[in-house]
Amino acid sequence: MDEMDRLKYPIGPFQWDGRTDLLAAREGILRIAELPSKLSELAEQCNEIQLNTPYRPGGWTARQVIHHIADSHMNAYLRFKFALTEDQPVIKPYPEALWAQLSDSYGSIQISLPLIEALHFKWVILLYALSESDLLRGYYHPEQQRVVTLAEAIQLYAWHGEHHCGHIRLIFDV
Repeated sequence: MDEMDRLKYPIGPFQWDGRTDLLAAREGILRIAELPSKLSELAEQCNEIQLNTPYRPGGWTARQVIHHIADSHMNAYLRFKFALTEDQPVIKPYPEALWAQLSDSYGSIQISLPLIEALHFKWVILLYALSESDLLRGYYHPEQQRVVTLAEAIQLYAWHGEHHCGHIRLIFDV
């Protein structure tokens, strides 16, 4: 992995092991449940200069990363709800890079941090109630042109939160 890849993927790229069992799901759900406190701890360590510092050349600032997590995980939560109530619904992708340029991505992180905490609290309740057969339900991702199972999505979003915490940690080294 070269230096730019290390900056893009501080914990490595997402790799799903293909497990669809409840144990794997519970491990991912625990990581999702822990994200709000990990993110808040990192945010508390950031001063205003660090919040406005990109984690790599051309990358987002810590502030934008925090707001992005709120946007991304709200979309993820809804994708789970649709997948549990519809038969392989087609999800609506969103242009995350453009969303990160909107005015709300430059506002106070004290808007998104409590939102992430409340969202994850609600999301984790939903996730812990999933059965093994629920884990096989999924949504169709038109950009990827495939069905993403909830088992995979749990691992993806567990990784996603840790991935972006890794980006914020990089800012401390800038």
